Amino acid sequence: MKFSEFFVKTLREPPKDEESVNARLLEQAGFVRKAAAGVYSFLPLGWRVLSKIENIVREEMDKIGAELLMPALHPKENWIKTERWNALDVLFKVKSQHGHEYALGPTHEEIVVPLMRSAINSYRDLPLAVYQIQTKFRDEPRAKGGLLRGREFRMKDLYSFHQNENDLENYYTNCAIPAYKKIFKRLGLNAIVTEASGGTFSKFSHEFQVEIENGEDTVYVCAKCGLAKNKEILEEGVGCTVCGKTTWRETTASEVGNIFKLKTKFSDSFQLTYRDNEGKELPVVMGCYGIGTSRLMGVLVEKFHDDKGITWQEAVAPFKAHLISLYESREADEIYEEIGKDLVLYDNRSLVKTTAGEKFMDADLIGIPLRIVVSADTISKGKIEIKRRGEDEAELISKEELFKMLKSK
Repeated sequence: MKFSEFFVKTLREPPKDEESVNARLLEQAGFVRKAAAGVYSFLPLGWRVLSKIENIVREEMDKIGAELLMPALHPKENWIKTERWNALDVLFKVKSQHGHEYALGPTHEEIVVPLMRSAINSYRDLPLAVYQIQTKFRDEPRAKGGLLRGREFRMKDLYSFHQNENDLENYYTNCAIPAYKKIFKRLGLNAIVTEASGGTFSKFSHEFQVEIENGEDTVYVCAKCGLAKNKEILEEGVGCTVCGKTTWRETTASEVGNIFKLKTKFSDSFQLTYRDNEGKELPVVMGCYGIGTSRLMGVLVEKFHDDKGITWQEAVAPFKAHLISLYESREADEIYEEIGKDLVLYDNRSLVKTTAGEKFMDADLIGIPLRIVVSADTISKGKIEIKRRGEDEAELISKEELFKMLKSK
């Protein structure tokens, strides 16, 4: 995609009203723009990254569930049934001109459970799992941290339905946790499985935490097996639930996913039941599984950046290569056309209006993994300069070598 045809707007200075690294860099590099506290527009570069993150999530979720899309506007009556209309302090509430009251969905148990009443009747309908990737809303008292804690954000939420707790445990352990591990590995993140409070549902829930310098959570990682506990549930002298060791490493981290065994909490609220093979009516047992996809984007920036800008992982980078033209000729145009606009961001801005230094600064700031420079000096040698983001040394290669390298990826 050419700069002249793509909405790329970098800033010379980071925004002064942002505290977090991810917010400063994403705004300065032209990925997002702040509309209000905790509310961001995703510009074309940012939308490409977010879409790649969500596609990776989708590919792994399709292996363990079916995708659907549920409404963001929830009738008040559903939240009254679960007794969360007044209990959930971050719930956005709206009233229509006709007097009807609604909630803007922060989560979707109040929609998916009544929806499943028409789909689940018999034990033959179970197990069942559905998921969506959607915009959520939470009235956070202090929206801070850029994409790490917003009032409007993107999220994948999956819900599983089972005959009994044994079947839920099997899905939770053998389907959900491995799928989550694979997602984070594909994104280049080492997500630590962390025991957290299960609240009213069960003894434990599980968070997936990524260690970052200014993470909002404190977790304790077992020195032997790597399992972690959230600070809120760590009891002094209590050993790891996997290996029994009591030696813990304290670290700061940011949560990128969480999973809960809901059991029959919401099934009971909506009388979601099934008939077993003896005709007995029983409550459906549930689990829920969330991943903050826009939050993941913020965590990736917090994790992968340097003093020049973002250093995107190849799996989620907006483009494979950043092509810079430093002189007027057809050479750069031909390389762009050969590679293809979907794979390369082409800085074709005139050197009369934009200096070479500014082009290099923007390339480092945006953080695409591979920089390609076409100049009079390199072309005279029959070569092109390439440099990988984060590395100091550039190298000269032929056009044929460049095309072969990109196609191999």
